[in-house]
Amino acid sequence: MNDQVVIQVENLTKVYGRLKAVDGISFEVKRGEIFCMVGPNGAGKTTTIECIEGLRKPTSGSIRVLGLDPQSQSHLLKEKIGVQLQNAVLQPRMKVWEAIDLIGSFYPKTIDFVPLLKEMGLEEKKKAYLSSLSGGQKQRLFIILALIHDPEIVFLDELTTGLDPQARRAMWQMVESIREKGKTIFLITHFMEEAERLADRVAIVDQGRIIALDTPTRLISQFGGEMKIIFTVRDSPSSFSLEGIEGVSRTERVGEKAVVYGRGDSLVGDVVNSLLRGGIKFFDFQTKASNLDDVFLALTGKEMRD
Repeated sequence: MNDQVVIQVENLTKVYGRLKAVDGISFEVKRGEIFCMVGPNGAGKTTTIECIEGLRKPTSGSIRVLGLDPQSQSHLLKEKIGVQLQNAVLQPRMKVWEAIDLIGSFYPKTIDFVPLLKEMGLEEKKKAYLSSLSGGQKQRLFIILALIHDPEIVFLDELTTGLDPQARRAMWQMVESIREKGKTIFLITHFMEEAERLADRVAIVDQGRIIALDTPTRLISQFGGEMKIIFTVRDSPSSFSLEGIEGVSRTERVGEKAVVYGRGDSLVGDVVNSLLRGGIKFFDFQTKASNLDDVFLALTGKEMRD
């Protein structure tokens, strides 16, 4: 395995009876990157990550994590990876410092957790019961528990599910700060905005298969569809049209609201210039670029499902 490749998955398959949860997927994760796997619930994301962590035995295929087999060398692997715990694992009447001390006792070597508490904004919650923590505070504690033994790879599964938008964005900043420490992050999510914000590369999974894998920018460029330019027009001549502009594929007009669809780096400027030359008064001008939600819809023909 290449020194820059820390996770290598080849033809991974996991079958439960008649259900093929993971259907022959292959990919690599590079050292120091944030690799994100996205898709709806039931797509096979969590099964894949649990096979990589050594928590589930694959039906077939090959997995290497830092050169180790997660099944036969799990005792060595657990010292090198950090796994986000779920809330149900810990007792609600346990205190924050007790939870950290307990999880830390599982490893032969740990780091000082006091700086982690401060970095994660939990310094004042050291003696608080877990039951008193907010959803965002619990998730930050789970990050500390995943980092306490200074792992090389950190696995985060649906980290921001259930958080409000403010807490979610705060969590994104923390994930980026972890990567800045030289960690590799494997992130599972069904929030496309989260993947687009954080990931170096994104694997889109549906029905147990990877249907696309690339950087967010390249995926959006290749599959994301057209840009929308939306504005309000008043007193414009009925004969006026923008469809002759290079890159414009079609336009829609409902009352005073106009929508222009198209592609190209100069599309916005060309539309504005054409409106000005035609003496068209326009207001509330806005653009809506394609995103990973559009990519998923284009690839699967269905919207993201919770």
